[in-house]
Amino acid sequence: MMAASLLRRDKKSTAAHLKADLNRTDNSSGIRQLQELLDAVLNPEKSAADTEALDWCKCLIAGGEGFEEFCKTVRSYDNATLCGLVWTANFVAYRCRTCGISPCMSLCAECFNNGDHTGHDFNMFRSQAGGACDCGDGNVMRESGFCRRHRLRTGENIPSIPRDLLLMSEMVLPRFILCIIQYLRDGYIEPDTSTERDLQKVLQQLEPQISFLEELTKMGGAMRTVLTKILTNQQTFKELSMVKILVVIFFPNQEDQDAGQSVGQRKRVKLSSSTKDPSIIESLKHKCFLEELLFWTIKYEFPQKMVTFLLNMLPDQDYKITFTKTFVQHYVFIMKTLMKSHESDTMSNRIVHISVQLFSNEELARHVTEECQLLDIMVTVLLYMMESCLIKSELQDEENSRHVVVNCSEALLKNNTYWPLVSDFINILSHQSVAKKFLEDHSLLMLWMSFVSFFQGMNLNKRELNEHVEFESQTYYAAFAAELEACAQPMWGLLTHCKVKETQEYTKTVVRYCLETLQIWFDAIGFIDEPAPNQVTFHLPLHRYYAMFLSKAIKCQGLDLDSLLPDQEMLMKIMVHPLQIQACLSEIHSNMWVRNGLQIKGQAMTYVQSHFCNSMIDPDIYLLQVRTAGSHAKLILSSSFLFKVVDLLTMASQHQNAVLDSEQERPMLEGALTFLVILTSLRIHLGMTDDEILRAEMVSQLCMNDRTHSALLDLIPENPNPKSGIVPGSCSFEEMLSAVADFKAPVFEPGGSMQQGMYTPKAEVWEKEFDPIMVVLRTVYRRDVQSAMDRYSAFLKQSGIHTGNPWPPYKERTPLHPCYKGLIKLLHCKTLHIVIFTLLYKIWMDHQNMSEHVLCMVLYLIELGLDNQEPCIEEHCHDSWFPGTNLLSNLHHVINFVRVRVPETAPEVKREAPPSTSTEASSYGQNLREAQVFSLVAERRRKFQEIINRSNTEATQVVRPKSSSTRWVPPGTPPQLVTEILEIRESMLSLLIKLHQKLSSKQNSLSASWLEDMDTSRHAHGDGITAIERILTKAATRSCQIKRSIQDICGKVCPPVPPKKNSPTDKKAMDKEERRQRARERQQKLLAEFASRQKSFMETAMDVESPDTEAAMDLGASEVMESEVLYDCVICGQSGPSTEDRPTGLVVLLQASSVLGHRCKNKEAKNLPTTDEEHIYPADTCGVAHDVRLTLMQRFFKDSSCLQSVSIGWDGGVYVQTCGHTLHIDCHKSYMESLRNDQVLQGFSVDKGEFTCPLCRQFANSVLPCRPGRGTEAGAWHTPTNKKTCVLVKEVEDLQEKLGLFPVSFMIEPGSNLSKEMELVIKDIKNTTQKKYMDYGKNPGSPDNDFLFMYSVARTNLELELVHRGGNLCSGGASAAAKRSCLNQLFHVLAMHMRLYSIDSAYNPWTKLTQIAQNKEADSFDEERPEVPMLFRDVPSLLIIFVLTMPQPLRKEHFTCVVKMLYNLQLTQALAALSARFSPEERQAWSTSGALKKLSSSVWSPQSIEFSLQQFCLPFLRLSCLLQHHLYGDNLTGCLEEEEFSSLAVCLGLIPSAPQPSNTVNSASCLEWAVNAFDLVTQWCAEVTGLSQMQAEQSLTLLVQDPQWAAPRLLQLPDNYNIIFQYYHRKACTACKKVPKDPALCLVCGAFVCLKGPCCKQQGICECVLHSQHCGAATGIFLLINASVIIIIRGHRFCLWGSVYLDAHGEEDRDLRRGKPLFLCEERYRVLEQQWVSHTFDHINKRWGPHYNGL
Repeated sequence: MMAASLLRRDKKSTAAHLKADLNRTDNSSGIRQLQELLDAVLNPEKSAADTEALDWCKCLIAGGEGFEEFCKTVRSYDNATLCGLVWTANFVAYRCRTCGISPCMSLCAECFNNGDHTGHDFNMFRSQAGGACDCGDGNVMRESGFCRRHRLRTGENIPSIPRDLLLMSEMVLPRFILCIIQYLRDGYIEPDTSTERDLQKVLQQLEPQISFLEELTKMGGAMRTVLTKILTNQQTFKELSMVKILVVIFFPNQEDQDAGQSVGQRKRVKLSSSTKDPSIIESLKHKCFLEELLFWTIKYEFPQKMVTFLLNMLPDQDYKITFTKTFVQHYVFIMKTLMKSHESDTMSNRIVHISVQLFSNEELARHVTEECQLLDIMVTVLLYMMESCLIKSELQDEENSRHVVVNCSEALLKNNTYWPLVSDFINILSHQSVAKKFLEDHSLLMLWMSFVSFFQGMNLNKRELNEHVEFESQTYYAAFAAELEACAQPMWGLLTHCKVKETQEYTKTVVRYCLETLQIWFDAIGFIDEPAPNQVTFHLPLHRYYAMFLSKAIKCQGLDLDSLLPDQEMLMKIMVHPLQIQACLSEIHSNMWVRNGLQIKGQAMTYVQSHFCNSMIDPDIYLLQVRTAGSHAKLILSSSFLFKVVDLLTMASQHQNAVLDSEQERPMLEGALTFLVILTSLRIHLGMTDDEILRAEMVSQLCMNDRTHSALLDLIPENPNPKSGIVPGSCSFEEMLSAVADFKAPVFEPGGSMQQGMYTPKAEVWEKEFDPIMVVLRTVYRRDVQSAMDRYSAFLKQSGIHTGNPWPPYKERTPLHPCYKGLIKLLHCKTLHIVIFTLLYKIWMDHQNMSEHVLCMVLYLIELGLDNQEPCIEEHCHDSWFPGTNLLSNLHHVINFVRVRVPETAPEVKREAPPSTSTEASSYGQNLREAQVFSLVAERRRKFQEIINRSNTEATQVVRPKSSSTRWVPPGTPPQLVTEILEIRESMLSLLIKLHQKLSSKQNSLSASWLEDMDTSRHAHGDGITAIERILTKAATRSCQIKRSIQDICGKVCPPVPPKKNSPTDKKAMDKEERRQRARERQQKLLAEFASRQKSFMETAMDVESPDTEAAMDLGASEVMESEVLYDCVICGQSGPSTEDRPTGLVVLLQASSVLGHRCKNKEAKNLPTTDEEHIYPADTCGVAHDVRLTLMQRFFKDSSCLQSVSIGWDGGVYVQTCGHTLHIDCHKSYMESLRNDQVLQGFSVDKGEFTCPLCRQFANSVLPCRPGRGTEAGAWHTPTNKKTCVLVKEVEDLQEKLGLFPVSFMIEPGSNLSKEMELVIKDIKNTTQKKYMDYGKNPGSPDNDFLFMYSVARTNLELELVHRGGNLCSGGASAAAKRSCLNQLFHVLAMHMRLYSIDSAYNPWTKLTQIAQNKEADSFDEERPEVPMLFRDVPSLLIIFVLTMPQPLRKEHFTCVVKMLYNLQLTQALAALSARFSPEERQAWSTSGALKKLSSSVWSPQSIEFSLQQFCLPFLRLSCLLQHHLYGDNLTGCLEEEEFSSLAVCLGLIPSAPQPSNTVNSASCLEWAVNAFDLVTQWCAEVTGLSQMQAEQSLTLLVQDPQWAAPRLLQLPDNYNIIFQYYHRKACTACKKVPKDPALCLVCGAFVCLKGPCCKQQGICECVLHSQHCGAATGIFLLINASVIIIIRGHRFCLWGSVYLDAHGEEDRDLRRGKPLFLCEERYRVLEQQWVSHTFDHINKRWGPHYNGL
């Protein structure tokens, strides 16, 4: 009853009251009251969604005060020394390899920025699975890396916590946690087919409760201690479990074995039979809250909130230990839930999120290994997991195989479900103490080997011989990933602990178990000695374990090879499968597996790919090397067998190959030889140090291509050299890189494609270290080998070493480790020598299927043999090919006759009758006895048996002659094989010398004395000739006998005599040479013809460029002859004038631009804000200033007059640019039609009128008609006149009034094609920009508005050209794009359009400029607003209005007159503006004294005044000059900046071009008045002073206009990208107040926008697109914060521009994947700015796509 009364009272007071009760010494009544209250409040019968209970708990825990205050109080007692901040996926964290002890170490941004990591190897990363901050944890990272807050042991100076503060928490929380657990019990439903389980729903209801627990953990160490006590206290759990509420049994009568028998108890499932430890299988009794909480966390598949809660508690050491043990106890259970889960990906991430925090700590891992048998559990769990997806292996003997392998197409492997468990295993093996335990426990090792054997032989490929395979399975990805992650990674982990002599016992044990398991495997698949044909598996992890531990034992532990090798028979067996893989690689590259689809090529590539090669191909080759070293040279036999090239090795010119097609023979032979070379020359595991290996790997990658730093890091195998972390005593990656490579800084190509910073091999690397064999071994694509050779030959050409086509250089090898000396025997074995001899002979005789590559490899083998001499071992041999085994002695051994088996049709078969005379017959018989036979085929099977039975002596080295084995000849082959004898009479030496002649195509290419004249230095690089010379020199220096033989042979060398009769092959060779010669001549002739054609074309093309300038020069001033301009149409190719019926047009791109509007007064760019204090104010920009001015005018003056007094188009003006090509307008229409029907995806929209210029492919969207008539150079319009100013003024006035009085020939007929086109272009221009940038008048769409827009287009284009010229005309010269300027044509189109508006003479500004008005006081202002006074008007605008409204073409004298009159106005405005700036005293002083005596106190000296006036007038003069240049073709002369004013004044005719010293030109000397100057100026001033409505300061605002603007700039970015990233990636959007998923920054104005965010959409348009329209008139430049790249939006298209931030190695880091520190690349940023200002984004960037308003 008491509880009920308490429930009704106010929560706070109740809580305070109870707290007081509990603090008394006798607190039993308090306890009773509290328990009753809790029984009532925390009743599991209530719905979990009811938050009443939660509020009660908060109040009770706080004990009467507010919960927030309580939190603060508790936090002040926080004694934690660890950060422990837990984050979830996608959080940005840091990892510092310099400070980390464990590779999994990570830091939150705050701890990272507060620590000192300058110069460390760190990176920023986006967390995949979530993690926790390790700052303060000395087990995981070095203390030097701790941040300021966690470096001080904060625990010391924190006061101890008062007992009563947390008293209530200790009482309330156990009940609260129990309540959560009960909800979880009740809510859980076993996955069952009938009910769709809705675990999410239960979790959602519990969200507030779990969040509350999470809040508690964040209160710091004090609260965590309380929670730990509650969670781990078994007593509390027991007592509360007895409470009556718990009678609810969860899972009534569930059959499922997973469902427990009673409340806190679950039965664990029995694992596979191989489980060895009953303790793992005991049932799981829950003894405390923590255990049950974890249990439910697993059952509910790791809900994020629960995981975070459990992890937040980890800084508490006691909790950490208990939790880790609990986690290990539940490990099996985790694995089963994972296998059943549908969301295994998410779940895997959450599991690893937890386990990585527990197992990265060596202390803890060791503790759990000892106490909870962690290793046993892990291995058993992995075994159990894989046992669920085993299938029977089909390797070798399909029917009887007892071996089982994993099935790679199972979801378990395909989706990498095993990943979290394997990752934990690798993680704990990285701790030495744990790894040692593993290696000492033999039964565990055996268990692990049986796990590895599940992967041995998985994913078997069978060669398709008939049909192409229907379905290409992609399971090989899963197979390679599984072998790498589940087998290789743990292996490398174990190997790192086997580096010293003391650990050799471990290695011996592992090797022993490998061999045992291999033996079991061979028995299981029924393997004896021959591999099954046409099948291959790339997965032999057991072989590779054996190989790597063997290598480690010999390299680091000083063990002896023989003590670790098995018997010969076992060695044979071990060798076969790796060898089969090597042969299959060759077959795959020879297209023999083509019917298996592309995936088999994928496997061959993955096998050698950088992440796999050191765990796959390297151990395989090492095993074969060990096998070769351990026995004699039978390897050649078997390898040539497996490579299927045995039949090719015959002296005869024709042979039959039963297993290969002829086009496959050559690549297979090349493959076999290359393999032999790799086998004998690769030293990776045979004595190279780790540093040498790293160097070799690096060189081979750099030789293939220049590489970026990150690509190189990625391409170099991780082991044996881990790239992260400093390995003591070894050379680091960076040092090695700087030793072998030069850095090429990122450069720009003019096309705009951006280069990354690249590393390129140093010259001495090419010279001494380029190793083609290593390159072949490491190339994934065959083209890379070619690329390396091309780069090599380019280097040789460039350095002048060799100009021809070089052969791969021969590289000296590092000495062999003594254990492997046996490998040399392979090079000194007769079988190999016979093969070499045969091949040399076949190449010399030009037999088919021999190639340069074959010769190259044969020579390589000879040279390797010469370099690796061995003591000569005499072999007992029944064969008379060669006397001994030493290559040196065999080189000069002459072989006279060879007996071969050939088809009857072969040229060698003799057709003549048997010899008649007895002498001949007898010698023939003798030859027969002497002839030698070489058959690799014969009796191979028996030979293997002999090796296995050990019955035979060494005598089986080379097989006895035996009649040909017909086994390999398929039945029904037409030609019969017959035995023939060939006369050879050659030795290897003589063949080499003859080949030398053949290659150099000279008789006697080697004189008898050449050996003496040799300089050996130039032998290192060159082609085949050099290679042969090098070999002969080497041989000669090693043996005098050879030297003599060489001299003999050179002395009597003769051209090759074909055996017996002249065989067709020889004739073929002769013809071949002749044919080649003829082909070469034909080619030369063609090329010459082509060159001359090209030249004549260029000449004609040059003529077209300059329209008849000479013609124009000859014309007298009296008669105006019209030389019409001719245009070439780039579509139909015709040349002709532009006529009214068939007008020609310029290809132009119209685009709206706000570049001018973004100009500021200040030359410095504005800084991008990176703190809350910084802001950008747009008020000082040109666009805003002009808007303000116009608005102010419209308040007081007549609208029509206002609209003629300013220019618009600063924001959203239309810029016109052209590529300079012309086309007929009708041709253009048909071109557009064809584009419309073209189905190809284009980067532009034809419906919007976009196209690319048919000639230069530049982007365009309109055609600007050219007006008919002459060019601009006609004489009459230029002649200077002596008319007085007043006459000219009058003429100009007349011209303005009588628009109809100019020559008719220039009049465009209304209604003609031309005028229609002109109207269309005007429409295009208007459509280019948005409505708001055109309507500035009070009544939109009025003629005045139109008029303003038209002349502003001209103004915009002139102003932009000025900006492109650098803001002034000092550089002079035609504009960079003189040929490409379309201003002239644009003016004519605009002028034609503007004639529609005649200026009313009453309001004509010209009269006000040149006449003094008569006082007409009467009709002063008829209720209307006044006109804009002349002093307020914008002078350049007036100039453009006059030029456009007067008849075209305008005579130059009239133009000059207009400029002069306007200059007067401009200077007057300048004076007015200047005097307005004076202080009253100064004004007084100047007006009384004039400029005669300067006042000492004056700030304004005459010089400074003069300078200001000139600066004020300069913009007008520049514009006029530019206009004159375009209208009349005048040249702009360059000048110094100081002289710009005078230079322009001369150019415009304001002052006579008298050679006066420039310093005397002052602004007033340019004035020339038509009427009395004083009167006119007075009149202008009166207009201003007579304004009654305006306040003085407003008049001043309009009067003091400053026309000077600095060049447009993008924002100045900080040097370090991290500054931008840290400020903006968590910043909330100003519009929607949320943190955007993809934040972006406008680089023009600094606006912060949401990219693609639906939150800020307006009318279906996303924010970036909206902003680009508002800020740049549809051009936007945005920096994407999370990707560091820049995107450009142009109209309806966008493109990825690239990044302006590069790392220390000059590389971009798109999407911040590598997270290295990035720095601003000034050049790139300048290029971006340049493209923005010059409006060339469309031309330079190629990859555009539509954005559909979605950005």
